[in-house]
Amino acid sequence: MTGFVDKIEDAAIRNSNFRQVLYTARGLQLVVMALEPGEDIGEEVHPDRDQYFRVEKGKGEIWIDGTKTKIRKNSAMVVPAGARHNVLNTGGKVLRLTEPKPKQNSRQAKPSATQATAKPTSKTAAKPAAKTPRKPAAKRPSTRARSADTN
Repeated sequence: MTGFVDKIEDAAIRNSNFRQVLYTARGLQLVVMALEPGEDIGEEVHPDRDQYFRVEKGKGEIWIDGTKTKIRKNSAMVVPAGARHNVLNTGGKVLRLTEPKPKQNSRQAKPSATQATAKPTSKTAAKPAAKTPRKPAAKRPSTRARSADTN
């Protein structure tokens, strides 16, 4: 096994997919995300695990259980297990995130060019929230490159 070594900010900036798995280990996946202006990750709840995000480039906001916090480059966000949350790009440029997360299943290893093609990351992800605004996702250009996973 060779592991993964790269400058994570550069890897996030190179990514053109909504969600891209950079590396899958036995119990961990390293994920980068690119949110277009006005796009969000989709509201989620993970009842059995905490979640960590880091902003590599751009600005936006994170909603955790109805509380909004502005985020920008180098912001780190920890979402406690069971908290309803969403990350939104409120800037005029692509918001680039990194997310190390527990490996869930092999379906997650395929790149998701858009939010619509991304698999929900929890069973409760589709439930609506009363306090978290949802912005319509910006349409991604059809010319976006789809990159292959590297393990």
